Amino acid sequence: MTKRVESKYKITRRLGANLWGRSKASVVKRESGPGQHGTRRKKPSDFGVQLMAKQKLKGYYGNIGERQFRRYYQEAARRKGDTSENLIELLERRLDAVIYRMKLAITPFAARQFVSHGHLLINGKRVNIPSFQVRDGDTVEVREKSKQLAVVLDAAQSQERDVPEYVEIDHRAMKGRFLRAPKLSDVPYAVQMEPNLVVEYYSR
Repeated sequence: MTKRVESKYKITRRLGANLWGRSKASVVKRESGPGQHGTRRKKPSDFGVQLMAKQKLKGYYGNIGERQFRRYYQEAARRKGDTSENLIELLERRLDAVIYRMKLAITPFAARQFVSHGHLLINGKRVNIPSFQVRDGDTVEVREKSKQLAVVLDAAQSQERDVPEYVEIDHRAMKGRFLRAPKLSDVPYAVQMEPNLVVEYYSR
């Protein structure tokens, strides 16, 4: 198990939230913080609230590295329109996020691994970069030799979540399409996300 995957358990405990809404997730809410000698939790400052919002959003998408996540913020700020909405759009256009939304992987971590192992075709071409930005109308397909993998079939049959309206998927053909960029209100987060606080954090 990689450090990145191991960290998802720490994330859920530290944040006290079941980020992905999984029935198997164990969220421990205690008065003390993480660690053997965790100190009593205090009411967070404004900075602490902003930091927590960033950690939730960053952790949700497979614990993206800080440098890469900051680049997403910078690109979102550079674009016209609402920066927090732009940030969500950039994150939801990630190929691993699209695979997760299409229910071709059970978790964002599994989606990242699935992409990295080269199981996918975008518009007929093999892509193995999880952060690849999917465009409106792009076709996403599982490679023929990968369509019967147990991890894909299990994810497709999972009843834990539904496929959102901004993607479409035929689980029989293991082929789908990214229809459009979502708004924050379109994204089916299991917990409340506050990208506006993330923007405040980086714009300090």
